[in-house]
Amino acid sequence: MERRQFLKTGAIAGTAAAASTVAAPAISMGHKEFNMVTSWPKNFPGLGTAAQRFADRVTNMSDGKMTVKVFAGGELVHPLQCHDAVEEGTADMYHSAEYYYQGKALAYSFFASVPFGLIPAEIDAWIHHGGGQELWDEIGAGFGVKHFACGNSGSQMGGWFKQPVTSVEDFKGLKMRMPGLGGRVIDAMGGSSVTLAGSEIMPALQAGTIDATEWVGPWNDLAFGFYKVVKFYHYPGFHETGTVLSFGMNKGVWDGLSASEQAIIQSAATAENNFDLAEFNANNASALDTLLSEHGVELVEFSDEVFMAMGEAARDVLATVGSTDPATQKVYDSFMAFRKDVIGWSKLSDQTYMNKRALVDFYS
Repeated sequence: MERRQFLKTGAIAGTAAAASTVAAPAISMGHKEFNMVTSWPKNFPGLGTAAQRFADRVTNMSDGKMTVKVFAGGELVHPLQCHDAVEEGTADMYHSAEYYYQGKALAYSFFASVPFGLIPAEIDAWIHHGGGQELWDEIGAGFGVKHFACGNSGSQMGGWFKQPVTSVEDFKGLKMRMPGLGGRVIDAMGGSSVTLAGSEIMPALQAGTIDATEWVGPWNDLAFGFYKVVKFYHYPGFHETGTVLSFGMNKGVWDGLSASEQAIIQSAATAENNFDLAEFNANNASALDTLLSEHGVELVEFSDEVFMAMGEAARDVLATVGSTDPATQKVYDSFMAFRKDVIGWSKLSDQTYMNKRALVDFYS
């Protein structure tokens, strides 16, 4: 179904173009106001706040000539229907994560997070300097949407489980909230993945609809209170190694902006992309300490055996997804080639330094 739907890109492009003629920001006395829908609860740390900061930047950088009204997930549209709203012209912009829209185009997942993929600095390098943005533009153009990276939640935790995962067998029959390509890996390992909006996760855990969940990391997970239902917090995450938060804008609206207005929006997105990652890194450590010291959470490290099994499953899933259609194959080939090249430098520079840094104790 996904392949058939995506191969209708030409028809979709025509539909999107028609929709974009309807979509237009509110304009009064030279002032433009845009509606932005998001996938996040209002002002939720690092996610909802990122969307609002982007909006504030646009206003400040344009001296008030452009404003963005932010709608939390569910206020105007369902949290996972932001792309539809922008594509159809119901909203001008969205702030979300592209793996929620893999039903439209499997290639979208590569612009959010790929299992065993790139860390934040690496994925930024691919998007900005490795051809990723151009490919993202090609995919988005088929739906009448212009995209930019607009945040990054960093390397994520492996998830919350009711019982510790000690072997590959523990994934058999497991119902776990995990979107995107990571969810397909869970399926390949014998589990059953479920895609839920953030606000839907806690009720599902409480009701027993799911057995496990991933969300983001300590800062966000503490805010949602998962520790009240499950206590086993696993690491490291294999599925979201540097998740890009995405900005999408109706292309008809985007094309109607002046060059300076477009530059303001792109610069505001890039600024938030950097600021948001720093915010996550600054807050995760203290949040993790709170989870461990105040709420009785137990950290569980995935064994090498389990992690290698995840990796083998991920390799097969990615190869299968990459061959789904020509557009996805093109993105897959670019991503995997860049991954191969950048890993060598990351290993020599960042990874080696961090290993050596651990040898010296500054705090005893």
